[in-house]
Amino acid sequence: MEPLFLKPVFKERIWGGTALEKEFGYLIPSDKTGECWAISAHPNGPSIIENGSYTGVSLDNLWKEHPELFGNPTEEVFPLLTKILDANMDLSVQVHPDDTYANEHENGELGKTECWYVIDCKEDADIIVGHTAKTKEELVTLTQEGKWNQLLRKVKIKPGDFFYVPSGTIHAICEGTLILETQQSSDTTYRVYDYDRRDDKGNLRELHLDKAIGVTNVPHQDAGMSPVLETKENTTITTYIKSEFFSVYKWDVKGKTCFAFDNQYLLLSVIEGEGSLINKEEKYPLTKGTHFILPVGFGEFELDGNLQMIVSHM
Repeated sequence: MEPLFLKPVFKERIWGGTALEKEFGYLIPSDKTGECWAISAHPNGPSIIENGSYTGVSLDNLWKEHPELFGNPTEEVFPLLTKILDANMDLSVQVHPDDTYANEHENGELGKTECWYVIDCKEDADIIVGHTAKTKEELVTLTQEGKWNQLLRKVKIKPGDFFYVPSGTIHAICEGTLILETQQSSDTTYRVYDYDRRDDKGNLRELHLDKAIGVTNVPHQDAGMSPVLETKENTTITTYIKSEFFSVYKWDVKGKTCFAFDNQYLLLSVIEGEGSLINKEEKYPLTKGTHFILPVGFGEFELDGNLQMIVSHM
């Protein structure tokens, strides 16, 4: 039983930059690289296994051909997607559908509930989460009249902040922010507003106002969260969220710590530091920007070193 180390997939975006290269040493395709799809089985960008018995196999095919690695799941598709986003400019204001709406309107696609861990951001940075409209009618009126400053809720952020963003939440990551995103495996986004930006061909980017209005939660309600901290040997574990879609943690490793997850596969991303993963006689190096999956049955393992990791599972 081996860990599954993954080769990221990079996406160029109008709002992207070069932080993925500067911060993680990735070989990015251009200075407009906005997204690293770090752990992905989505058809728009599946990760490839880089080690061991399954070298060269895509994660989506591994899910289909070796379900035992994932506990013989009932889901047809790998349900989660881990990204790192470099918002060199503001992202569009957008909203995502839930499972029911996406299944009906987006050819069986999953809905998109997501969450964000702020790896880094510029001083005095903010994000958009939610809106002020009390009714759908007010939401329609404010969007039609372009009263974005009146409609959109801005929240100040700092490195280490965490946000849970359920489907139906109007949101936008803003300029100068580097974020690790854990989400349902979906690529469906409805743009509400895009600052009247034009693409490289001079065209205004498409908006999806009818669908966006249809799926937006009105009135907005902040997702209540109370992170829980615990200590396990030399590791501080912060539990950020346990929802029906995923559970997400931060592991702050300051020395050798033993773990055991027999009945759950884990998605792990190293966001700072370096160290080792030790399983029986095998030792695997871990560095900033490494992403991997521990399959069901991996058994006891140790982490050693100085590491900050974001960990998730179903």
